[in-house]
Amino acid sequence: MRQYETIFIVDPEFETDAVQELVEKFKGLVEGQGGQITEVDEWGKRRLAYPINDRQEGYYYLMNFTANPETAQDLERVYKITNGLMRYLIIKKEK
Repeated sequence: MRQYETIFIVDPEFETDAVQELVEKFKGLVEGQGGQITEVDEWGKRRLAYPINDRQEGYYYLMNFTANPETAQDLERVYKITNGLMRYLIIKKEK
């Protein structure tokens, strides 16, 4: 098991409930494959450094988790096909 950190930005046009559903979906994916969520930090709505899809703001989330490399790859695959996700990044934490 490796430690990972992911940050993702959700479209600000989404309702609060829809944003929470996305976060729960990502958490469920990690936990469903034997991973463990250590922290989910909601940064809230923030201004973007540059416009993405004609948007100036987005909902930022930071999630730390422990999982197998296959789980991180699967999470990235789900990120790519999820509507409303503007940007994401998954990194492996060094020991």
